Amino acid sequence: MERHTYQTGLIGNCAFLAHINKNTNIDWLCWPRMDSSFIFGGLLDKKNGGEFSILPAADYSSHQYYLENTNILCTEITTTEGSYRITDFAPRFMQFERFFKPLMLVRKIEPLEGSPRIRVKCEPVCDYGAYKLKRMRGSSHIEFAGCDENIRLTTNIAVSYLFEDEFFVLNDTRYLILTYGHPLEAPLVSTGERFLRETITYWRTWIKHSSIAHYFQPYVIRSALALKIHQFEDTGAIIAASTTSLPEFPDSGRNWDYRYCWLRDTYYIITALNHIGHFEEMERYFGYITDISFSGDFRYQPLYGITGQKELVETILPHLDGYMNNKPVRIGNQAYEHIQNDIYGQVLISMLPLYTDHRFVFSERKDSDRWIELLLKKIEKTIDEKDAGIWEFRNMANVHCYTNLFQWAGCSAAEKMARTIGNQALLQRATALKERAAAHIESCYDPVRKVYTNAAGSKYLDASTLQLIMMNYLDPASERARDHLAALERELKTPEGLFFRYLHSDDFGKPKTTFLVCAFWYVEALACVGRLDDAQREFERLLQYSNHLLLFSEDVEAETGSQWGNFPQAYSHVGLMNAAYRIAMKLDVPIFI
Repeated sequence: MERHTYQTGLIGNCAFLAHINKNTNIDWLCWPRMDSSFIFGGLLDKKNGGEFSILPAADYSSHQYYLENTNILCTEITTTEGSYRITDFAPRFMQFERFFKPLMLVRKIEPLEGSPRIRVKCEPVCDYGAYKLKRMRGSSHIEFAGCDENIRLTTNIAVSYLFEDEFFVLNDTRYLILTYGHPLEAPLVSTGERFLRETITYWRTWIKHSSIAHYFQPYVIRSALALKIHQFEDTGAIIAASTTSLPEFPDSGRNWDYRYCWLRDTYYIITALNHIGHFEEMERYFGYITDISFSGDFRYQPLYGITGQKELVETILPHLDGYMNNKPVRIGNQAYEHIQNDIYGQVLISMLPLYTDHRFVFSERKDSDRWIELLLKKIEKTIDEKDAGIWEFRNMANVHCYTNLFQWAGCSAAEKMARTIGNQALLQRATALKERAAAHIESCYDPVRKVYTNAAGSKYLDASTLQLIMMNYLDPASERARDHLAALERELKTPEGLFFRYLHSDDFGKPKTTFLVCAFWYVEALACVGRLDDAQREFERLLQYSNHLLLFSEDVEAETGSQWGNFPQAYSHVGLMNAAYRIAMKLDVPIFI
């Protein structure tokens, strides 16, 4: 079986994200929001997904790469007639004391050699490909009508060539600027060039201001850049992935919409960005989660829309073929209805630096006592409940070890916050709840096998319990930690160094692919218990599972190394960054600040 990898790169500006295929097509672009309908969705349907391609008349080869230390993507096309380069980016830079991040996609086409003949096709769609848009010709633009707002393509290519699908010789640099809701009211060429310069400068400055150890630095840099653009900066929400319905495995039916803000995923993302010295994402997220916290409900949902929507009703779009004919295509996610009680602890841990890092002026933070008390109340009300767990089982509820671990860790964070603000009553409350959570965790321990199972009274093992070691619930130097790791290793690790989440049947049968972040958790756990040589070896083995741009998927099929699941997956890039950070700390590798 041939190895399957995703053939796209990701660009974005913290307002939107787009996937550019090696074949030059914009395979995925949702406007005006990250969770809106796609206007280009060839990733899920070649016929109904629209098209925005820049292809030659002859057969071609393609080479795709990022401009170093940026989210700007280059695709070089070579034919017998010549070669050309397409530079794709979403403008992002500081202007008028705020970030300029328009709903604008810029495509610059430069001839490199010879006289290649090319054809530009731009056919956006609306309502998930239910209908195409009406095209209206301008002197140097095409207006597309039919969505909530008009879409405009401004260009210095002859508009007739675009209208009539004609090839033309690329003998000079050409520009295509696509905008949503407003036209480009500025010179085309100088604006395109200025936006490119400013965007390059922004991303390279952002990386220069990152504290990244010299341990597989290019991989960590690429992961950090990918994570950054998963934040919807307008509200502070961070999405799990930019895509929907990319299958966990062919014909599995496990096709989910990940374009929402999972509180759990956000905890991991913020932790990874904190490790490299970026806190602005956490501060923006604090506003988002505060609005949700004070909304009046005692219970958090596992996920919300990027502007805080609660109802994310899951529906199927039968008119779309699906990725490589994998149906169904889903929008929305039924997991918003689930009970998942680990998230209260993760919210507390996410915000901990705001109260313990003296680079933040926490004495000026309003409602600290009320906010911490609110989170502890949520833990108090749910600590003894069964829930759906981290893997969001749809028809199974248990007292999950992972859930109680994060209640325990959240209460540990609340203890530190309470000490900082000098609230003795909150400190005592957090300590009492922490002890209750620990009792539930211990109910999952199997003394015969010397391992913590996935849930109280269960025989099944689960990779999420690796976190017992990483969160210091188990002393990493203890025999119990080493025994627990060894048991998980024996049962869930593949010969290729990958890790299954679990091996028991769930609502859709037994999983067929490994979950990549679990393998990175395994690497972290190895480093924690002092098996540093093993950690480095296993980390290096995992790097082969990226695509051509060092981007990682959610799932990997062990035998072939094929990428599956939504892509790129924030979880996987977080796993890489945190594992690299953990190893670098153990090795005492210098950090460049």
